[in-house]
Amino acid sequence: MSHPTHEPAGPPGLDRGAIEALAEARHGDPFAVLGPGPILGPVPISGPGRRRLVVIRPDADEVGAAAQQDGRPLGILARVHPAGIFAGTIEDAPYRLVVTTGRGTETVEDPYRFGPILTDEDLQLIRTGRHPDLPGVLGARVTEIEGVAGTVFAVWAPNADRVSVTGDFNDWDGRRHPMRLRHAAGVWELFLPGIGPGRAYRYEIRSRGGAVLHKADPMAQATEMPPGTASIVPDPTPFPWTDGSWMARRATTDLLKMPVSVYEVHAASWFRDAAHPQLDWDGLADRLIPYVRALGFTHVELLPVMEHPFGGSWGYQPLGLFAPSARFGRPRGFARFVDRCHAAGIGVILDWVPAHFPMDPHGLFRFDGTALYEHEDPREGIHRDWNTAIYNHGRDEVAGFLIASALYWLEHYHVDGLRVDAVASMLYRDYSREAGDWVPNIHGGRENLETVAFLRRLNQVIQARVPGAMTIAEESTAWPGVTAPVAAEGSETALGFTLKWNMGWMHDSLKYMGEDPINRRWHHGTMTFSLVYAWSERYVLPLSHDEVVHGKGSLLGRMPGDDWQKRANLRAYLAVMWGHPGRKLIFAGGELGNPREWDHDGSTPWGLLDDPGHQGIQALVADLNRLYAHEPALHARDDDPGGFQWVVGDDAANSVFAWIRRTGEEATDPDILVVANLTPVPREGYRIGVPAPGIWHEVLNTDATAYGGSGLGNGGRALAVETPAHGRPASLTLTLPPLSTLMLRQGR
Repeated sequence: MSHPTHEPAGPPGLDRGAIEALAEARHGDPFAVLGPGPILGPVPISGPGRRRLVVIRPDADEVGAAAQQDGRPLGILARVHPAGIFAGTIEDAPYRLVVTTGRGTETVEDPYRFGPILTDEDLQLIRTGRHPDLPGVLGARVTEIEGVAGTVFAVWAPNADRVSVTGDFNDWDGRRHPMRLRHAAGVWELFLPGIGPGRAYRYEIRSRGGAVLHKADPMAQATEMPPGTASIVPDPTPFPWTDGSWMARRATTDLLKMPVSVYEVHAASWFRDAAHPQLDWDGLADRLIPYVRALGFTHVELLPVMEHPFGGSWGYQPLGLFAPSARFGRPRGFARFVDRCHAAGIGVILDWVPAHFPMDPHGLFRFDGTALYEHEDPREGIHRDWNTAIYNHGRDEVAGFLIASALYWLEHYHVDGLRVDAVASMLYRDYSREAGDWVPNIHGGRENLETVAFLRRLNQVIQARVPGAMTIAEESTAWPGVTAPVAAEGSETALGFTLKWNMGWMHDSLKYMGEDPINRRWHHGTMTFSLVYAWSERYVLPLSHDEVVHGKGSLLGRMPGDDWQKRANLRAYLAVMWGHPGRKLIFAGGELGNPREWDHDGSTPWGLLDDPGHQGIQALVADLNRLYAHEPALHARDDDPGGFQWVVGDDAANSVFAWIRRTGEEATDPDILVVANLTPVPREGYRIGVPAPGIWHEVLNTDATAYGGSGLGNGGRALAVETPAHGRPASLTLTLPPLSTLMLRQGR
């Protein structure tokens, strides 16, 4: 750069207090000082018009300005503070900065010459928690302003004294890029020219108490690999989706009449070996998708893949609610995984955690030095069981943040459903709290009215914006109307979820199956009780990861008896589950008859498939899924009591259960008869009433030799005769194998 003949001099009139505040990174309004501005105080006027310019570059030896159009020098600035603040007057023309450091001289854009970025409408919608595209205005967004490429950073921190963007582009120096506060919404913003995708950044926040906090971006769409805590500027290139037909079908399909069979997976531990200590998204897709498809599952459900600092939380303590964990690669890899699942006809469900978050110092906890995302009162804001902070769902900005996260996964990543974690902990203010350790609602009750309003709005927004997407509640209490429509008359407690996990069925059935068969007669009602309330909600039957950890044992390990009996019990139980009203979910390893608890640091024990007994359990699950999908009687009326009829529900002495599943369209869709004998005693000549005489085809027998059973059965078919039984005009005489479940299809 050729220098002007005059000596550099700072413009008179600069406030020394403001300069000191900038140098000490405590100035809350940097645009009032930095960048171009009017000359303050008397200045001799000669030649073209001039204006003031103030720049902070602690790494610079010299700073000047050059014309944007032709590069001619416009002025050179004086160092007015040892911390690297330069000031002076330059010709009043469009300019770039010319900065000389120990690394050489470069011409760069001045971030402080650009005006406000977010519109007044944006700010109003952010403040009210109703912005339709929050990731499009907050976080890091690669864009172009006035023909200049760069990244806009914006973060909600209304109680901060100062916020700066720090990153690998400014030596993580909080003095370099302080942000502009938009008071209307408490949002700080800054456009940094020249910053593109892949750059690491954080926010440095000075609280009103003077503490300096280093925070990851709550809206980050990409992150460093843990244990790194920086956020990453995302790649804005649109992903080339190939699932248009899937998405179109999803929007018009009545999910409630379709089979839903879910394979639940912890992505980090599903497959590991010496050559693959950690699969990335592509590696997981290569192995998981064909496996799930071969076993006939309709959906894969992933334990939370949102970025989380502690792997031992299995993802249930996330901080990056918009970022797929870097443990599995970049965000586009996750998009490829979803796209490949859809190409294979498999839906994707994600576990999502809007209840609580960990208190890691780089995260959301006391984000701007105050209780911003959480409640101030620890009786509301701290979860005693998990030592986590509880979201303040009654704050508009927090509710808007969480709803934006849900929409982001469903819309941006084409995810088909969200299983909402720990709903019961959100609904009750006294959840897991002693008397005096909780704050009643405005009516003096225990219901969390703010959370109820949040969940109702969440489900309404998703149903309106993403037709065909499902929300599934992990809710373990008798809260009325978890899956009832919000808009229904008298629906003050209705939450509007698509489905709810049936925790009662899970607890009762596992308790029953854990009994020695000789004692099961005394617990018969435990197995039948779920049918008392089976249609009070729309249910999923979950045998999830929670049932195979923390000393509970594996599914196989809970079964009584010797090895043969354990496997027979598990096979019979799985078939009972697939014949019971409700969608199906099983955690990875359950389909193999894993004898050990799940180890999140290990791998699914694939070596079990060298054993024919474990192969048989896997083969049974595949056959159950195929039968479930192909027989409308097993799924079409899951939520309708007319789709289920008890035949034998009271034979406690023999521990036999029998029921009919039906669609009500007998001419085209045959009934399915399910019969379970849950003792090790074979039962010959067991008579069971059916609706009409004729052939019934034995379409499944868990005692088949192909599954590792003894091979006892009915030769593939049975003839119903006009002999009344169980209040029906005809009956079958069946052989019931030991510890088995049969399914028979009514002949046409």
